[in-house]
Amino acid sequence: MYTIRLFAVLREKAGQERLVLELDAPQTVASLKSHLRRAFPPLAPYLEACRVAVNREFATDTRAVAPGDELALIPPVSGG
Repeated sequence: MYTIRLFAVLREKAGQERLVLELDAPQTVASLKSHLRRAFPPLAPYLEACRVAVNREFATDTRAVAPGDELALIPPVSGG
């Protein structure tokens, strides 16, 4: 099981602050994004611009992810 924390617009679009994916291990950041696109279509337009943190460190798409890792999707932030 993979639990993913959502921030900002992602949280708003999903209507919740955490998503749970029941997937076989192992996964990568890229494969999790792919599953998210299919399972939660409202998030799809935002995923390419998001940074992913695994255990509080930014990760690339090739990073291996294990069940129980702390995952977070962080969209770009703008302000003025």
